[in-house]
Amino acid sequence: MAAPSSPPSTSTPASLKRVVSASLIGTTIEWYDFFLYGSAAALVFDKLFFPESDPLVGTLLAFLTYAVGFVARPVGALVFGHYGDRLGRKKLLVISLLMMGGATFAIGLMPTHAQIGSLAAVLLTALRLIQGFALGGEWGGAVLLVSEHGDARRRGYWASWPQTGAPAGQLLATAVLAVLTAVLPASAFESWGWRVPFLLSGALVLLGLWIRLSVDESPVFKAALAKAEARKAQEKVEAMPLLTVLRHHWRDVLIAMGARMAENISYYVITAFVLTYGTKHLAMEQQTVLNAVLIASAIHFAAIPMWGALSDRVGRRPVYLLGAAGIGLWAFPFFWLLDTENFGAVLLAVTVGLIFHGAMYAPQAAFFSELFATRVRYSGASIGAQFSSVAAGAPAPLIATALLADFDGSTPIALYVIAAALLTLLAVGVAKETRMRDLERIGEDDGDAGEDADDRTGPEPAKSL
Repeated sequence: MAAPSSPPSTSTPASLKRVVSASLIGTTIEWYDFFLYGSAAALVFDKLFFPESDPLVGTLLAFLTYAVGFVARPVGALVFGHYGDRLGRKKLLVISLLMMGGATFAIGLMPTHAQIGSLAAVLLTALRLIQGFALGGEWGGAVLLVSEHGDARRRGYWASWPQTGAPAGQLLATAVLAVLTAVLPASAFESWGWRVPFLLSGALVLLGLWIRLSVDESPVFKAALAKAEARKAQEKVEAMPLLTVLRHHWRDVLIAMGARMAENISYYVITAFVLTYGTKHLAMEQQTVLNAVLIASAIHFAAIPMWGALSDRVGRRPVYLLGAAGIGLWAFPFFWLLDTENFGAVLLAVTVGLIFHGAMYAPQAAFFSELFATRVRYSGASIGAQFSSVAAGAPAPLIATALLADFDGSTPIALYVIAAALLTLLAVGVAKETRMRDLERIGEDDGDAGEDADDRTGPEPAKSL
């Protein structure tokens, strides 16, 4: 196969860094909004919106509204993916940021059960649905914008930076909550202090919007549109990208969904459910658990680009499989360390868990981008990533809390995480290596988006594993 000419997807270092910065800041803000809700659900939403229920039942109900956001994510993936593959990545990313920020700001103004009764929970759920819808479209566009600007040699590294938006958002949300719980009496935090982090989202969105509007559209997407116009073959710009994904990429969608099971479930057990387990089951101080998550999130942030760079050297699959195996093996030690109620042990439990999570999360952006053709990439990557969230991240804190209530111990929860790790090992184990695939050539040889990987590589094909 002849080597392709110099691809338009390769950006200058300065423009690539600007795109990476815009994607990172935007995803950080959106994840801040999304994770803030999860932390608030674990800490105070049971008292504010479900005060008539038993504390653990109230927490279950709060996590149920939290899970609703995940249900909306596949819908957002479908809508944003459809228009992102037809209109471009940038426009849809601006819309997702505005929707997420607006919903989060509105939560900060919400009346509680004490003021309007059960209607408060209904309004809270509606705003959570908007959050989930927006995030469902955010992830695919953000990682694709970076993946399609960079070159194949360092795609894993550069595409991992938008992934750091998750720990950065978690870090920011946890830091704000940690400061507020430290300086405010518990009564003040429950009365009005919890609103402050949600209202801060308004200022963050304005910053993110200004930065996101400054970057260019993906050159790979613009090249695909130009080719379609030059050939006068408008069918190349898919009227219904979803149908093409399901027809030609169904196997890749299933691989992406399976790959997310351990990554998604473990993350929400480690960062959201740990607050419930530590404060309500072990009766630890909120500040102790929040500080552990805060420090571990900073380490997680630093680890993700390192794992991404390693995936450029050895491949996406080996790094991903290491993370899945590690998280499965760490499930029992994680809870054993928590049960000591010692801050150092809790910090070690959360930190090691997030490092293993990072080994899955870092190569995920490049891995999913490399599975799909340009004209359906936004739809394919978003559907694969977000549909799995309904079965993985959405119910994870809910299932973990229910298991804790039924068994009053951590063994079933650890087994739940191990089962997720086995599913991910199976999914990634049957996948083909995607490192060094040419994003412009995928699906271009015969118009089929699902041909064998050997026909989709650039001048340096991936090494066999």
